[in-house]
Amino acid sequence: MLSFTDSHCHLDFDELSQSLNDVLTTCEAQQVKRIVVPSVGPQNWQQVLSLPTQAASSVKLYPCLGIHPWFLDGLADDAIEQLDKLIAEHKASLIALGEMGIDGTIAKDSKAPTQHLNQQITIFEQQLELAKQHQLPVIVHHRRSHPEVVRSLKAAKLSHGGIIHAFSGSYQQAKQYLDLGFLLGIGGTITYPRAAKTINTVKKLPIESLVLETDAPAMPLAGFQGQANHPKHVVDVFEALASLRSEDKEILSEQIEANINRLFNL
Repeated sequence: MLSFTDSHCHLDFDELSQSLNDVLTTCEAQQVKRIVVPSVGPQNWQQVLSLPTQAASSVKLYPCLGIHPWFLDGLADDAIEQLDKLIAEHKASLIALGEMGIDGTIAKDSKAPTQHLNQQITIFEQQLELAKQHQLPVIVHHRRSHPEVVRSLKAAKLSHGGIIHAFSGSYQQAKQYLDLGFLLGIGGTITYPRAAKTINTVKKLPIESLVLETDAPAMPLAGFQGQANHPKHVVDVFEALASLRSEDKEILSEQIEANINRLFNL
């Protein structure tokens, strides 16, 4: 029987956390056996860390700590120091740092675009340095920021790589990330026919480079627009991916799970 890992799900967000055990029971029934839970900043670090002890389920939850570029307003000057201490304290239960990254859209929409972008890059690069020090992979958010993200990753020279969350780029962009030792998070984007560029890219990529994700409760799949996303839909992402590929479903599923195991040392 096939089994699945959602490599990116915000289980602590209200849409999911208020019925956490029901969510996980549904996942269990769909053979979604593992969920990676990134955090977004100091405001939810403790909540994400406590999720595995709150869940009455056999679904394994893996917390990650990071600072998302959407949540930099009001960030304390010592936030990176706080993060460093928390990583050291919880090293045994952390499999990655994130969600972190650079978002060109929110920088452009801010009152001071250049300043905002520079702040994002600084916080991102400081977290990459922590990942390097603690020898952990990273989960990277990117939107209209491919050149900046690649530049920062090249400079960081990470030994443990990570995941490019919600990959939606070209084959050339994908190749740059693969060359840096990263896996690509494939989510609901490929269920939208209009996402031709991403679909064509995903068809050509080596299966050793792919992981599945939902980004629940965000990024609903085609047909579910306007609804909160759910980690059970990682199975639907898999079905969409399988329809684009020539591999047998069992081989595809096993390889994707092996990719997760390899990256996170599970």
